Amino acid sequence: MKKLKKRYMIPLIIIGVMILLNVIARLSRKFADFYVFKVFPHISDVLSFISGVFPFSVGEILIIICILLIVIGIPLTIILLIFKKDSRRKTASIFLTTFLCVLCYICTTETLNCFIMYQCTPFSERYLKPKEHPRSELVKLYAALIDEANKLAPQMPRDKDDRFYLTADYNKEAKKAMKSLGDKYPQLKGYYPDAKPIQFSYFMSQSGLSGIYFPFSMESNYNDDMVKTNLPDTICHEFSHLRGIIQEDEANFIAYLATMNSANLEFRYSGCLEGLEYVHNQIYKNEIEEGYYLTDTISEQVRKDWFRFLPDNYWEENKKKEIIPTETVDTVSETALDTNIKMNGREDGIEAYSAMVTLLLDYYFPDED
Repeated sequence: MKKLKKRYMIPLIIIGVMILLNVIARLSRKFADFYVFKVFPHISDVLSFISGVFPFSVGEILIIICILLIVIGIPLTIILLIFKKDSRRKTASIFLTTFLCVLCYICTTETLNCFIMYQCTPFSERYLKPKEHPRSELVKLYAALIDEANKLAPQMPRDKDDRFYLTADYNKEAKKAMKSLGDKYPQLKGYYPDAKPIQFSYFMSQSGLSGIYFPFSMESNYNDDMVKTNLPDTICHEFSHLRGIIQEDEANFIAYLATMNSANLEFRYSGCLEGLEYVHNQIYKNEIEEGYYLTDTISEQVRKDWFRFLPDNYWEENKKKEIIPTETVDTVSETALDTNIKMNGREDGIEAYSAMVTLLLDYYFPDED
């Protein structure tokens, strides 16, 4: 009886501690800051090093195991409870113990490697000075990014269709870019494992995801089906999560800075395109008509390279992989992501990704005071 109680009590106590830590972090920014800056870096370095030993995504394997436990474990448990009357107590005990252990692991890793980070002092608040920006500054930023992209485009390796393709060692260059940026922003210093491709990348494509950070394995993962020119920005974005930067707009901003300051021209061009796409969208979303004429100055090469997520004819060529309709997967994924971000204190939800444009404006047009 004591052994049975231990099986239940230990995970329940840990879950209780994690709930308490979440409450404390929400009530005390000082506590969240202490954890993120003094404790989390050590957890990140150790766990990402361990998971980095494996050539595959450990997080993806854990998700598959969890799905199998749900799809196979629950029906099997019900069947055993119905037909194996003599072992019902044992069956129920095994099921409950497994459920509590899995729940405990998820609560612990999500709390320590994700949720507390949402409550710390934002990266942008520590290094930038927010202010109101006139429309003219957004137009100037749009013009500057177009000019930079136009200059870099002719220097890029190109395929037979005159489209940019990546030749750089993206893991090596991404690590160098992040570590170099760490000289200015110390929080970014630390160990970076290789980013790993997801085997079920088609599902990521359906979800509209280019990369994903797994808190329960401390890994940076990317969609292996997408156009590889997205890798520099994507990997740097996911790497920033490993350093405790959990806000999506800030991760986008850091990825932009890392790639744009890289010594590798391909990385700089990739980062420039990403920034240009976000700024372009804000120009048109906010109907800033005085910036429309700038779109006509974008070179043909840049036009061939930007806003490319998946290869041409991707959906037609991978139609057989579709188990759940893409529209359904995309809607569910977007809703889940939006809900998760809002639950962690960001009222703008999924729109947080686009908020990186405000950070770019704060960065390029700082408050003179």
